[in-house]
Amino acid sequence: MPRRSPLIPAAKAKLLEGKRGLIVGIANENSIAWGCARAFRALGTDLAITYFDDKTKKYVQPLADALEAQIVMPLDVNVPGQLENVFDRISKEWGAIDFVVHSIAFSPKEALQGRVVDVSRDGFLTTMDVSCWSFIRMAHLAEPLMTRGGSLFTMTYYGSQRVVTNYNIMGVAKAALESTVRYLAAELGPKGIRVHAISPGPLETRAASGITDFDKLLDKARGKAPARSLVSVLDVGVATAFLAHDAARLITGETLYVDGGYHIVD
Repeated sequence: MPRRSPLIPAAKAKLLEGKRGLIVGIANENSIAWGCARAFRALGTDLAITYFDDKTKKYVQPLADALEAQIVMPLDVNVPGQLENVFDRISKEWGAIDFVVHSIAFSPKEALQGRVVDVSRDGFLTTMDVSCWSFIRMAHLAEPLMTRGGSLFTMTYYGSQRVVTNYNIMGVAKAALESTVRYLAAELGPKGIRVHAISPGPLETRAASGITDFDKLLDKARGKAPARSLVSVLDVGVATAFLAHDAARLITGETLYVDGGYHIVD
């Protein structure tokens, strides 16, 4: 397991002890989902973790072991039944769940790297299906298991609100995702279920490698953000974990920017 960050409290600070949650989207140590998993575990939670396929399992399994994950399962949201299998196992082994972190998105290369006006129907539907609808489906499956209330999180980006060069159709999907967060928050709030989108600044993740000229975007963020610093996956994880605490029980439906202030500067 990577060296403990000063952002992660000492093990004795079990501020989320007794809570259990699902983390979806870990691919390696650079994944935002990994930063979230580390933060949640350090604060005392029990975790269920998924991996995309057998190829990624060899990278994810050691990370899951380091976090003492109680449930480790494959999950490709494009494979019928896999998502339901994950929640069925959580139901059988835990009976309830307190939080879900949805940190997955996908767009076919030709859709992501082309103009929005030229996107094919299949490219559009695939982008929306994985990047947005899968979060709705997770919320649907989590709702009956959140008997004590809970928190649902998804990951978005500034390109949902502003036109970011080369972000293209993913910006459209993220805008839909942020709207989804608001509607889910309104629908699930009476049950004590909070819903949030987390919007990190540019990060060097495997998913970002598909964006043309991403290095230029990183340099721009580093120079533009008031904090003059890029965020880390742990920065994102700690902020997400805070919103799962009971102290944040009256915060819902928000898009939280974790970007050193990048989004406030023209």
